[in-house]
Amino acid sequence: MPRARHRRRVRRPWHGVVLAACLLTGMSACGVPEEDAEGNGVQGVLLDAEMSEISGLAASRRHPGVLWMHDDGGNPARLFATDANGRRLATFTVEGVTKTDWEDMAAFELDGRQYLLVADTGDNGGLRRSLQLHVFEEPAELENARLAPAWSIAFRWPDGPLDCEAVAVDADAGQILLISKKRTPPELFSLPLRPQGSGLQVAVARGRLAGVPAPARDLPGDAPKRRRYEHQVTAADLSPDGRRLAVMTYRDLLVYTREGVEDWSRAVGRPPGIAPLPWLPQAEALGWRADGETLLATGEFIPAPLFRLQPPVAPRKPHGTSSD
Repeated sequence: MPRARHRRRVRRPWHGVVLAACLLTGMSACGVPEEDAEGNGVQGVLLDAEMSEISGLAASRRHPGVLWMHDDGGNPARLFATDANGRRLATFTVEGVTKTDWEDMAAFELDGRQYLLVADTGDNGGLRRSLQLHVFEEPAELENARLAPAWSIAFRWPDGPLDCEAVAVDADAGQILLISKKRTPPELFSLPLRPQGSGLQVAVARGRLAGVPAPARDLPGDAPKRRRYEHQVTAADLSPDGRRLAVMTYRDLLVYTREGVEDWSRAVGRPPGIAPLPWLPQAEALGWRADGETLLATGEFIPAPLFRLQPPVAPRKPHGTSSD
């Protein structure tokens, strides 16, 4: 989300009043069903004031039922471990890195070890000449402690600065996938999961995402500001089996499915499954649950619902056609 602190402070009290009323009367009273016909519903509610700007979410690969989250730039460098409903279990203070604008995270397993990747890739003004990705080994104990990265990657984009809030890890391919936020259509980039050499890495452009709704061009002058950026990509995650890439905008959830051993540049070129998000102002954080069957999403405000979402299915190809 754009780091306009004054804008957030104006909106948050309104969000809090609305959500508090929903919690007292039932989320369905505000148009948010506890569970709808598709199985989408409220997993929990984030109420902890320390977690008021969550912009990254990932399901632990080491601790069953545990979620990892982080907050946006302007806050201390830290990771939160929570239970399945978003209640904080432990806070890990991150050492040895400078936090500029953390915008997404991912969980993955590599060589029998479980890791978390945090993406310091936010760049609202398009001014950053280099960005950072930090990889942490998942702690064995969920107790307040300090945490240092196992390794970090400094990189730049191939064609100048851009904003990025969506990152996923394909550990089997040894790749990090990154999706631009403000370009239309969004673009996919990749980096090696392990840095190649000691210098500044350069992300590789892999193609454009098909099926992401374009920004509205016929908005009236009094349209809410949200309508002007609701098409922008704010989060992504790869399913535990490595087959489905979930991408979230402020308005929609999209899922791209990989066929066989094809590269992700090909998979994102086909129409995805797409479904509107439930009520989630400032939708910023998305992650697959550990079972790989459903997704979790939350927003960058407090209190915030933690939604459980069924992945939309891509449209079927006409009989007799191929992906070529």
